[in-house]
Amino acid sequence: LCCLGVIVMKWSMMQLQKFRNKGLTFNEIVNLDSLKNRDPQIRTISPIQVFGTADIDSKKVTFHLHIKGELVLPSTRTLEDVQFPIDIQSTEIFMYETAEYNEDSELNLHIIHGEMIDLTPVIEELILVEIPMQVYNEEEDVSSLFSSGRDWEFIQEADQEKQEKIDPRFAELAKLFNQKNSNK
Repeated sequence: LCCLGVIVMKWSMMQLQKFRNKGLTFNEIVNLDSLKNRDPQIRTISPIQVFGTADIDSKKVTFHLHIKGELVLPSTRTLEDVQFPIDIQSTEIFMYETAEYNEDSELNLHIIHGEMIDLTPVIEELILVEIPMQVYNEEEDVSSLFSSGRDWEFIQEADQEKQEKIDPRFAELAKLFNQKNSNK
């Protein structure tokens, strides 16, 4: 369905029953900018391609979804923009009653309320769950970004052994230890 240039992933049960024996195939581009309101770390979201099929019978509709797009998220290290591709495959089952399925099953079941099935909230949830806790730009060189600061510096472990510095307050004590070790 299309309304004023905005693709809506919503069908009435009457519309879907027309595809009962032959199934429904769809390939749509949806705008999900509203996700930026739900997760403030999403800086931008590309138009999302949603394609797949729907198997329809009298008690349920099974959607086999493939969702592709791209998010821009902040790098955990530098807060710079990182392109994060989305490529999700999911099977979502919409039913009038869930009594015939075991509650412990790992199926993605949704109850049909009224006469409409709206995939938009399901697609949004699938994308939000896909966002990792930490995002890194693979090209970032941490050692050059954070090489030093006030009263600290970043050094490699191998370099640390070479740069063992003796606190001047303990220099005399170090000489004493060196004398004891050389006498043995």
